[in-house]
Amino acid sequence: MTTTPTPADPGAGAPTGAPTAAAAPLLTVKNLVKEFPIRSSGLLRKQVGVVQAVSGISFDIAPGETLGLVGESGCGKSTTSRAVLHLQPATSGQVVFDGVDLTTVGKNDLRRLRRDMQLVFQDPFASLDPRITVNEIIAEPLRIHGLYGEKGQGRKKVEDLMATVGLKREHGNRYPHEFSGGQRQRIGIARALALRPKLLVLDEPVSALDVSIQAGVINLLEELQDELGLAYLFVAHDLSVVRHIADRVAVMYLGKIVELGPRDQLFDHPQHPYTQALISAIPIPDPRRERTRQRILLQGDVPSPANPPSGCRFRTRCPKFLTLTSEQQRKCIDEEPLLVGRGPGGMATSDDAVHKAACHYAESVQLL
Repeated sequence: MTTTPTPADPGAGAPTGAPTAAAAPLLTVKNLVKEFPIRSSGLLRKQVGVVQAVSGISFDIAPGETLGLVGESGCGKSTTSRAVLHLQPATSGQVVFDGVDLTTVGKNDLRRLRRDMQLVFQDPFASLDPRITVNEIIAEPLRIHGLYGEKGQGRKKVEDLMATVGLKREHGNRYPHEFSGGQRQRIGIARALALRPKLLVLDEPVSALDVSIQAGVINLLEELQDELGLAYLFVAHDLSVVRHIADRVAVMYLGKIVELGPRDQLFDHPQHPYTQALISAIPIPDPRRERTRQRILLQGDVPSPANPPSGCRFRTRCPKFLTLTSEQQRKCIDEEPLLVGRGPGGMATSDDAVHKAACHYAESVQLL
């Protein structure tokens, strides 16, 4: 069985048909903020604060491109994916899809645009209705949007979708509980493809699957992207999977993007201390290198998003912070670092730099 290449493999999983830098963005997210109210107990339930789940992040995705969004649990990845799809309306900021700002459109226009962007859920066991057959599950979005057609046409569309994701025609009359986890996720992918979308938001699509099954689903996603020209927002915490499938990677910490850049540059030369810590934890399938490699361990717990630290949000756990002078530490405490390109010596460069890091004292480190 094909397995997912590890980050130590030379040229592991280089995406084919990656978009050119000149391609106009299909999706542009600008200064996206999503807050959830904290309410007091009791009858009135007054708002006493907010949880800053996503705090002013920006990124874009070109047609046919895969952007990997990674970070620890609770960093805001899934909230970002739902805000992009307007399933959870943003508190502020812009989400521009195919030239239309989703934060300002009406319900009818949003319904039309939803055909072009679909979500694949994390849990294939909970995301499928156990009471209806696979045929009905895949046909549901076609019926909702009035695209099912005559009975024969709709059935043919469903059968074609099943064949596209590697399912057999006779599977259509079965129920979700009769399938394995990998097959259920393929059903979810077929449902997402029913409306021929331009963008798929994949919210940890393989994290609930066995490692042996993950490779098959990842390979399917790559084949579909090459065949259909899909763009992916791939949300995950497994960096090995992200390195295999992504063209670019954005690293999130406590609601902020702390590093953003091309996959190979980010993995081979991470600049932000948090990214460096994440990459240093990736196992290397070479016992000698694994024993002698540099490890970066983070101390303490992730701060509460209801009361994030001032300045740099990572400073309370940053190993580099402890090595700085008191003057340098004061800058980390008082000033929030901007997500910008960094040149030699950590000097900020132009804002349109390809590889960006949000750290006052960013420096490139080779860990793999």
